Amino acid sequence: MADAFITLKQDILRCQHCADVLPYPPKPILQIHPDARLLIAGQAPGQKTHDIGRPFDDLSGERLRDWLGLSADEFYDEQQVAIVPMGFCFPGNSVHKSGPSAGKKSGDLPPRPECAGKWREAVLSQLTNIELTIILGAYAQTYHLGQSGSVTEQVRQWRYWLEQGKLVLPHPSPRNNRWLKQNPWFEAEVLPELKSRVNALRQSSSS
Repeated sequence: MADAFITLKQDILRCQHCADVLPYPPKPILQIHPDARLLIAGQAPGQKTHDIGRPFDDLSGERLRDWLGLSADEFYDEQQVAIVPMGFCFPGNSVHKSGPSAGKKSGDLPPRPECAGKWREAVLSQLTNIELTIILGAYAQTYHLGQSGSVTEQVRQWRYWLEQGKLVLPHPSPRNNRWLKQNPWFEAEVLPELKSRVNALRQSSSS
């Protein structure tokens, strides 16, 4: 099992499958270890993550770690936390095609679909100790829940999903500050339970 995991990780980090369609040379970014008990399932690395080479090393990451009740050292401990986006490489930016903003960036493109098809099942098959999966974004929702829906709808069903070892969160980006203000129940109800679950995982993994 250890040899299979090491080989898989090396193969992913060397992957050139989408080289012809990515804006930069492939640079797969993920964090995995067979001992991890918490899985962060996101979308794809953004430009900053691509440049830095480490996921969630920004304001979004600071908020996510606060939600989880984890320090940076704990969050980046691959034996505790796996970070597996739907696409491992930065997919590039979308561009406005018309109007006064024509030619300007309008956000990141979706994760490349080839990535999940080629690697995801193989990666998840190695993460046999995962007890809680945190789901960020529509593409991760569709894959891990088998259904899509608005973020608010899925987050409101947090009790149902938590019973199945999953939890949908709004993206921790500062761009979601308005959503957080409009949905105060999230911080009042969901986050205390989330921190409790994550703390229990942390305690059990250290015992």
